[in-house]
Formats: sequence, C-alpha cells, structure tokens
Amino acid sequence: MPQVSQPLISVVIPVYNGERTISEAVRSVLDQTFRDYELLVINDGSQDSTMDILAKIDDPRLSVFTYSNAGLSASRNRGIKLARADYISFLDADDLWTPDKLQAQFGALQKDPEAAVCYSWTDFIDESGKRLGYGIHATYNGNVFLALLNFYFVGSGSNALIRKAAFDAVGQFDDSLKAMEDWDLFFRLAAKYHFVAVARPQILYRIVPGSLSANVLRVEQEMLKVVERAYAQEPAKPFLHLKKITLANLYLYLASRVLKGTPGRREGIGAFRFVWRAFRHNPRILKQARYVVTLVVKLASAMLLPPELAQAARTRAKSLVQAPSRAVVDKRGH
Repeated sequence: MPQVSQPLISVVIPVYNGERTISEAVRSVLDQTFRDYELLVINDGSQDSTMDILAKIDDPRLSVFTYSNAGLSASRNRGIKLARADYISFLDADDLWTPDKLQAQFGALQKDPEAAVCYSWTDFIDESGKRLGYGIHATYNGNVFLALLNFYFVGSGSNALIRKAAFDAVGQFDDSLKAMEDWDLFFRLAAKYHFVAVARPQILYRIVPGSLSANVLRVEQEMLKVVERAYAQEPAKPFLHLKKITLANLYLYLASRVLKGTPGRREGIGAFRFVWRAFRHNPRILKQARYVVTLVVKLASAMLLPPELAQAARTRAKSLVQAPSRAVVDKRGH
C-alpha cells in the first residue's frame, strides 16, 4: 500500500538475531505518545526467529527491510537512506524508550531552531528489563563540544533525535568502526550544531553481563581512534591539554559499565584494567573518592568473593556508584 503522507519522524531499529528483545523494543516505539512517525526495522541478516516475531506485529507505521549482514553502523546508515522524515532517531533492538521520548525531544527541537540534536537522560536496565539504577543524567545545551570531550553524556546510539539535514553536513555512521561509532558521530555533529537536552530519563539502556568485557580490547582500540579524531577537529584545538582527562574519564565510564549488573571474575579483571588506565592518564581521579572507592569495592567483589558475598558487597556500594552520573546534571556547555 503506498504511503501518502510524509511523517515528521523516522525511527530506525537495526536488529541482528534480536528474538529476545525485538518485540519489546518495537512496542516501546509503537506506544509513544507522539504518533506522527514511521518505524523502519533494518534486519541485518538475522538467523533466528526475529523475522517471525516482526511478521506478527500489525501496525501501518512499521516497515521491515532485510539485508545481508553488514553490522550496526551499516544498518543505521541504511535506515538514514530509507527515512522519509526530516528528523531521525535510532533505537538498538535491546534498548527501550519511555512513552514520552519522541514527544519531548521533538518539542525541544521545535523550541530551539539552532539545535540539530536532542538527547535525554539514560537509565540502565538488566536482561529482564529491571532497572539497575541511575544511568547518565547529564544536561548540556548549546555548544557541547567541550562537554563531549570531557564525558560521553549522550551515552548510546539509542538516544538522540537528529535533524536529517545534519547528516548531509557531517556524514553518517562510520562503518569502519566496530565500537564507539555513535560517539564519533556526535563529535562531528557537535562541531557544527547545537545540542538540546530533555532533563529526565527516557532511554532504558540494557546491560548484558559480559557483553562489553568480552570485547574489551576492541572497544578500547576503537575508543582511542575516536578520541584521536575528535582532537583533530577544529573545535578541539584549544583543548589539546585535556586529552588525558578525556581518556581517563572514558576509561572510568567503561569500568562502571563493565561492573553493572552481576559481573564475574572476567568482568572484574577487565574493569580493573580500565580503572588502572584511567589513573595512569589522570591521577587526579582519586579526588572523585566516593566513585573510585565504589568501583574498587565492586572490582574486589567480582574478582575475589563468592557470588553471594559479592552481591552483598555490590548492594552496599550501589548508592555510591550512582553518584558520578548525577553529579554532572547542572553542568552546561557554552
């Protein structure tokens, strides 16, 4: 059936073997209070029952496109090419949105014509969808390039609503990167456009134990590439002295990500490497005493304690591990 009207927003969900979570992800889009959108699911050569699950979802806004496997970035770029709307948002197949996500972000961009990107706060969920506590609660508006050097506050590719015209100016996702490709894109966007924030959690980012630590070397290598590219851009030239701080903060963030949920010894070892490298780049991280101590407690429990004692130690540390995410709420770009 031909589509007769252009939607205001195109939502792109890339999926590869997502049978466990794709239905819930699609439902979190279809349940949006904002209704004028198209939903493009890019099936990246799935071999499981993903397509069978999608075939049972009956909604005229949903279109499914199947390609041979090419990876997450290539799938997102395919979605950009297919998108008919002037605004695009991406949702990974294992993440979720709150029902007011599109409504709030679209409204924020309408109020700020200088902004090309709107993002929201993020909370973490586990494999079953249970909240793991606070995620990234950061509010930066306007020129955010320096803030982005300090901390990857957008948090993931499942977050932002972006004016489609901005992709013509900065390019799409770099499919040569195997991790951190969304951070790379946001650096390019921040170099040319303003950002605007919705200061409440609307992104539910799913943490799967072991998923990051299993690819820890690859993530680290790609992270270093993105940092080098960022500091090569013109807006970063006055801030070259901050490069070690950028790396230290990112290593701490990766360590905290590894230790979310119920990490085991392998995860603990991976996180220990991240914390040590953060310290080597910036010994002043010890001033973040509560956060660093909490990470160390979780490291020790993951690496040394039996599961039941490790869980008790992590529970005692939980309230402290939330602190750094919330500490940046009132900082703003200039």
